[in-house]
Amino acid sequence: MNLGIIDYGAGNLRSVAKAVEYCGATAQIIATPREILHMDKIILPGVGAFGHAMSALAQLDLLDALKTFMQSGKPFLGICLGMQVLFGDSEESPGVPGINIFPGHVRRFPNHLKVPHLGWNQIIPEKSSPLFRGVPEEAFFYFAHSYYAHPVQSECIIATTDYQGSYTAATAREPVFGIQFHPEKSQSNGLLVLNNFITL
Repeated sequence: MNLGIIDYGAGNLRSVAKAVEYCGATAQIIATPREILHMDKIILPGVGAFGHAMSALAQLDLLDALKTFMQSGKPFLGICLGMQVLFGDSEESPGVPGINIFPGHVRRFPNHLKVPHLGWNQIIPEKSSPLFRGVPEEAFFYFAHSYYAHPVQSECIIATTDYQGSYTAATAREPVFGIQFHPEKSQSNGLLVLNNFITL
């Protein structure tokens, strides 16, 4: 199996790679369209701003290859900002289009909340998903973000969490998945989610 982690100049890809290795798999760090199209599975980690991420992916000429890969039926996992760029746009970077695999918008948390949402929080499964196979009910995961995804189609929401209001914690249009939390920082539960993705 060829598993690729996309390097677009930002993101904690080394810690994600180490977590993948802990699960018994080997990941390749990739940054070209050809590498993307030769992978069996891809992880897109993400830290930083929506607009910067989309600009970096465009400058590396990765956007068309990413869309082709996600339309091919091969498993894809976006983490944190890597999930948010799969949506149509974000309030963080007005006028910058996302990849738009999941119709919807990325919104900033209301001003009355402490931002960023940082730390451990429970997720609530909304429907069965192979990504959460074996994960304990209402398990805790580690979050670090100021913006959250708001899908147009609720059918793609596979898990939510609560931060003085319910919001999307995980999305899927199988085999494309997006998770807002950081599995590489979420100890045993995060490793279980990663292993579930690796073994799809």
